[in-house]
Amino acid sequence: MTEDHPRRILKDAKALVCGIANEHSIAYGCAKAFREVGAELAITYAGEKTKSYVEPIARDLQAPIFMPLDFTRPGDLEAVFARIEKEWGRLDVLVHSVAWAPKADLQGGLLDCSAEGFAQAMDISCHSFVRMARRAAPLMKDGGAMFTMSYYGANRVVPNYNVMGPVKAALEACARYLAYELGPKGIRVHPVSPGPLKTRAASGLKNFDVMLTEAERRAPLGELVDIMDVGMTCAFLASPYARLLTGETVYIDGGVHIMA
Repeated sequence: MTEDHPRRILKDAKALVCGIANEHSIAYGCAKAFREVGAELAITYAGEKTKSYVEPIARDLQAPIFMPLDFTRPGDLEAVFARIEKEWGRLDVLVHSVAWAPKADLQGGLLDCSAEGFAQAMDISCHSFVRMARRAAPLMKDGGAMFTMSYYGANRVVPNYNVMGPVKAALEACARYLAYELGPKGIRVHPVSPGPLKTRAASGLKNFDVMLTEAERRAPLGELVDIMDVGMTCAFLASPYARLLTGETVYIDGGVHIMA
């Protein structure tokens, strides 16, 4: 028997989702899935240009908390968590779907990546998750789940992924160490590795269409994932049904990562 609506496995959960840029974003898939299974949402946007795209999404998902979060701007992160603490008093789920590198460093090879560009990519795409976890953990008083978005290029060389490969590898390592440190508090940490998706962030990668075509060709299930595949998987991982899962990179790619 098929249910008409998803089971409300996150009923009354409070979830913070960071990284929505538009309706094609992985973070949007997570936010929409969480809402469908009962969670209440806090949604952030990166800047004024992004706000016009994200605000209708936040309104549609009935997010009572909608705030700016630019990891390069002092005070933004603190303000988001201060409001969550004031209005909710707790947090159950955190989604970090943030990645950025200077275009010149992203589109050139690793040998040509500047020290400054590498440091910026590492700070915004990786260490920002650690900073968020530090703020979120005290609010997860009864345990919780944290997610960050990685990619296959963290563990295998993907041509044209360039500096983001080492950065995502560091991000996955951070997630494992956070899973270890936060485990005694009942907080689970998941690096999630979706297959290639047509997102705004991916558009900055050279020859991205080639990556999409190759992923679809190699996938044992024969198709590309979409943002709701990622969102519903994260909803399951955030639920009590996955209470003893933590620290492993979860691939949502139709099986591409198992292929030689």
